Amino acid sequence: MTISLPKHSKMLTPDFTFGVATASFQIEGANTTDGRLTSIWDTFCATPGKVLNGDDGSIACDHYHRWEEDVDLICSLGVDAYRLSIAWPRLMDEKGQANEKGLAFYRQLLKALKAKGLKTFVTLYHWDLPQHLEDHGGWVNRETAFQFVKYAQLATKELGEWVDAWATFNEPFCAAILGYEYGIHAPGLTSPRFGRQAAHHILLAHGLALPVIRENCPNSQVGIVLNMNQTYPASTKSEDQFAALVREALDNQFFIEPLLKGQYPKLLEKVLPDHLPTILPGDLDIISRPIDFLGMNFYTCNHNEYDEKTLFRDVKNKQQVEYTDIGWEIAPQAFSELLINLNKQYDLPPMYITENGAACADVMEHGEINDDQRVRYLNGHINAVNDAIMAGVDIRGYFAWSLMDNFEWAEGYSKRFGLCYVDYETQKRTIKRSGYAYQALLNNRSN
Repeated sequence: MTISLPKHSKMLTPDFTFGVATASFQIEGANTTDGRLTSIWDTFCATPGKVLNGDDGSIACDHYHRWEEDVDLICSLGVDAYRLSIAWPRLMDEKGQANEKGLAFYRQLLKALKAKGLKTFVTLYHWDLPQHLEDHGGWVNRETAFQFVKYAQLATKELGEWVDAWATFNEPFCAAILGYEYGIHAPGLTSPRFGRQAAHHILLAHGLALPVIRENCPNSQVGIVLNMNQTYPASTKSEDQFAALVREALDNQFFIEPLLKGQYPKLLEKVLPDHLPTILPGDLDIISRPIDFLGMNFYTCNHNEYDEKTLFRDVKNKQQVEYTDIGWEIAPQAFSELLINLNKQYDLPPMYITENGAACADVMEHGEINDDQRVRYLNGHINAVNDAIMAGVDIRGYFAWSLMDNFEWAEGYSKRFGLCYVDYETQKRTIKRSGYAYQALLNNRSN
């Protein structure tokens, strides 16, 4: 079973970037080592009933101590680039001063990656807010946006020499809506008003940080990463069509419209005005400052039917379809459709697919992991990216999620997304069949 592309695909040319991705809290562990502060995810994990099996990130993949082995693992896959995130609680103390040991860790990691010839894509915020900032309101508090700028100033000034591309935030939807509105991610609050205000402050922080990053890193690209699902109505009924439109506005357009058009979706003013944040004069001008690239994370699609109370309700596809181990529908055609539709709706900057992957029920047998479902998933979705490029979408790179199995947020260690299997007792990494298939695709590019 292989991953293959059409012979003349633009994705096989030298200027297209293939990589793998991880995030700090999911792999680093060492959550009390060398002056690292407590993050909201440490607190969330310690709250009974929030994370499956009571799992936490105290050890994770122990990347903090095994980073040299992991750099070799990344290189062995034949990728061009590595996407990682920096842990804010590891970089600064409570007074906002630099934690030199934290800086030293990322400095040595980035230097090693560059020495191996890899491009480095670094995300400043992948959900691990310092707990002391959450104690003062977190992202619901506008002041956190200005604290983020101080953090971005430190990180980009000290580490920018070894970074090719900076993303300010990973998935504002998850950080704000799952964390402050739905309560299934840290910090676990459940208010639409909090969720949407937190989202606005995250987008504001992004815009405020852009000129700081550009000044410190004039040779780096700067952008942001959004996650989107393609949204479908459950039927041809008008009320289900409306439900899908509302879902689309809340999940997708709420985040991309302010960035690229300087406005929130007009639909919400009429339908869900309480879901619009408080906006101060000038905010949207700051949020919509130009970016060099837009990162896009995609995993699945959703189907919606009308609900009188909530306006939409997520339902299963009525067709016979395949699902991953986390219960997400496998829908590569939805991926290309989403990208092509966005390209029609917006004047998009160059794009990178910054995450795409599948949770599968991986089992080690005779020292091997034959994750055929993941190979099929990657083949379908990489070809969906190619279809979007052929339709005119300017996509410059693709990052598989994830380099290795890791802490999967509220699911703990129960779901495996990696191209490499992690035995959490021994921390041994083993490349799966999907990892070898990805490696083969990349190694064949020059043939």
